[in-house]
Parts: sequence; C-alpha cells; structure tokens
Amino acid sequence: MVVGTLLNAVAMILSMLINLYVWVIVIAALVSWVRPDPYNPIVQVLNRLTQPLYARLRSIIPTAINGIDFAPLIVAVLLKFIDLSLVQILANYAKTLQI
Repeated sequence: MVVGTLLNAVAMILSMLINLYVWVIVIAALVSWVRPDPYNPIVQVLNRLTQPLYARLRSIIPTAINGIDFAPLIVAVLLKFIDLSLVQILANYAKTLQI
C-alpha cells in the first residue's frame, strides 16, 4: 500500500514537471519570435533550459523545414506523449498496488 502511494506521488510529480517544461518550451518559442535581448537573464535561462534538448534532437533528425525550426513542437509533443502514456501507466500501476 505504501509503495502504491509513493509510485502515485512520483507519477504526479513527473506529470507536473513535464507540464512545466512544456510551458517553458512554449514561452521560449514565443519569446524567440520578438528578437529578444540575448543578455536578458530570463532569455538566458530559457535558452539554457531548452537549447540542449533541441541540439540533441537536431543531431538525430533535421528539424528545420523552409527556415522554420520545428524542434520546440517536436519536443513538446514527445513530452506530452510521455506524460499521457508512460506516466499514466505508472499512475495506474500505483493504483493497483493501493488496493
């Protein structure tokens, strides 16, 4: 019973972290459209949080089509897929352990 509760808590925390990171991706993408000041601390934090993952994705597959970079969209969709599938599987498994 305790293990089920702990797994359920882990699943909820993972889901929240994934959703938070998706929002960081959305905000970074919106900020990139307005030609931000690269010395702005907020812009620097957003770039540090998103660019390493984009670079890893770009090394696997090309993400730019006609000058438009789809890396943020691809990463956000992959994260939501993980959230809606794997995290939910973990949460459902935790519920079976609680019974």
